[in-house]
Amino acid sequence: MDTPWVSQQRVTELLTRWSNGDDAALAELTPLVYEELRRLAHRQMGAERPNHTLQTTALVNEAYLRLADQTNLRWQNRAHFFAVAARAMRRILVSYARSQRSQKRGGGALKVDLDEAALVSPEESQEIVDLHEALETLATLDSRKAQVVELKYFGGLNYDEMAAVLKISPVTVRRDWRFAKAWLYTQLHNAS
Repeated sequence: MDTPWVSQQRVTELLTRWSNGDDAALAELTPLVYEELRRLAHRQMGAERPNHTLQTTALVNEAYLRLADQTNLRWQNRAHFFAVAARAMRRILVSYARSQRSQKRGGGALKVDLDEAALVSPEESQEIVDLHEALETLATLDSRKAQVVELKYFGGLNYDEMAAVLKISPVTVRRDWRFAKAWLYTQLHNAS
């Protein structure tokens, strides 16, 4: 079995090959990253009832399809890949949450697959949209701090991985995380 360091090296190597147009690298990469993508999706779906794999699977599959459709993206390393995956999952969740809100307000009837219907409960949809809007506001004030939140909350990256993606020190990442967390808390609790 590969050690985590060897696996990280291998993922980075495959991402580089894929960036250079080697489609076989994507096929080899898939089993190496799929479980980590499931972990990220499970983290996102943590508020849902436990053991409901359809939700996690639907989110992973949608995010994976979006990642596989990426063109002209130069993957830097494993952390960069999972940062992009986290952003894709966030966008998927926000899209579904907005769809739920629209239907709740009497929006037009939409055909919704079973996977999509199970993704976000109506109670969560407003919270996800509120968090997204607060992150968008934070991004206008300080984009790096918004990226730190996205990487940590949606991506589950650790401080060292976030530092590598953002090309800053782990100490700066920790400081940005503390600030952003406090700022978001204030924004989200003043809005309610």
